[in-house]
Amino acid sequence: MSVLVGRPAPDFTAAAVLGNGEIVDAFTLSEAIKGKKAVVFFYPLDFTFVCPSELLAFDHRFEEFQKRGVEVIGVSIDSQFSHNAWRNTPVNEGGIGPVRYTLVADVKHTICQAYDVEHPEAGVAFRGSFLIDEEGNVRHQVVNDLPLGRNVDEMLRMVDALQFHQEVGEVCPAGWNQGDKGMDASPAGVASYLSENADKL
Repeated sequence: MSVLVGRPAPDFTAAAVLGNGEIVDAFTLSEAIKGKKAVVFFYPLDFTFVCPSELLAFDHRFEEFQKRGVEVIGVSIDSQFSHNAWRNTPVNEGGIGPVRYTLVADVKHTICQAYDVEHPEAGVAFRGSFLIDEEGNVRHQVVNDLPLGRNVDEMLRMVDALQFHQEVGEVCPAGWNQGDKGMDASPAGVASYLSENADKL
């Protein structure tokens, strides 16, 4: 499994269903996220079991990502037509409804292979999530096995931590949440932080 943190996010062009329901033949990642943060997340298949809970969790927090200027993009090996059918299926019938972010069709498996999240036996994507910064570099990644649903709130926390570091210049210690103190990345900084916060860690 490759570690992409600190490297440019692999670019791709593929068919997709946009958040407004439009089907496009050529959605290009670098164009869609130029100058913005983005979360690209992979999931195994449409019309399955853990997957709709994750996609709905992203949609329920869509405004929070938008408020932070973050594009959200889902990817699976299904076609754009399968994505569209899933969006058009009500939640109480196993669908996801009209989620407000883009779903990319990785029918040739080239995207999940570029991000090194393809399951070696099942041929579907693991539950991989990648936080990309404004320069197109991966700053955070997490990959779950198929039975293990991801924590979307943790991705929001990572977005906040990255934004804090970019704006303030300090680093984010364990368990940092928006509104918490950061740490100066120096021997004096860590000593000062731990003297006040070690018991809370």
